[in-house]
Amino acid sequence: MNETKERFGILVVDDHPVMRDGLRAVIEQESDMELAGEAADGREAIDQFRKLLPDVMLIDLQMPVMDGLQAITAIRAEFPDAIIIVLTTFPGDARVVRAFTLGATSYLLKTARRDEIIKAIRGALAGRHIVAPEVAQEIASHTGRERLTDREVVVLSLVAQGRSNRDIAEALNVTEDTVKARMKSIMAKLGAEDRTHAVMIAVKRGFLDSFP
Repeated sequence: MNETKERFGILVVDDHPVMRDGLRAVIEQESDMELAGEAADGREAIDQFRKLLPDVMLIDLQMPVMDGLQAITAIRAEFPDAIIIVLTTFPGDARVVRAFTLGATSYLLKTARRDEIIKAIRGALAGRHIVAPEVAQEIASHTGRERLTDREVVVLSLVAQGRSNRDIAEALNVTEDTVKARMKSIMAKLGAEDRTHAVMIAVKRGFLDSFP
């Protein structure tokens, strides 16, 4: 009877085929790892996770059909011990916090080197949390600052759509003075010079995923 060497199964989730191909090549070079499967969006990620029960999942955040954060939420709800590594282009501190809050194990950027990805996989399997240096620096640079409330994020998302204070007040069923007060608080928290600057900072930090 042939002796089989244990291999850890890795599920790769990314909507870009070239990225999936690159990760497959990285994984297949390791004697104790193998590509368990692939998915191109969050919905496929959930289906593939249920089917394959991988040891580790590498997942992007911005994808069609269902994004990475939604997929992480669903998978961790069904599989509380799932090991999930975010591999994305977004270093924003708010997005990172959301990912970890929802159950991500580690957070890497797509600029990570091959050895850094493997190190993160091994670390996650050993129970460690790995954060890309650039991401850690981004988080540290905002340490101590107040975070935007959910209501402030809603207001700012409407500002990003080009809505006036009056339009926002009507949409949220509040007074214009309330909208002005929230915008004043938002700009103070973000250190923004004006409304447009506030939106730009919020997008960069991950409070708003993108401009509408």
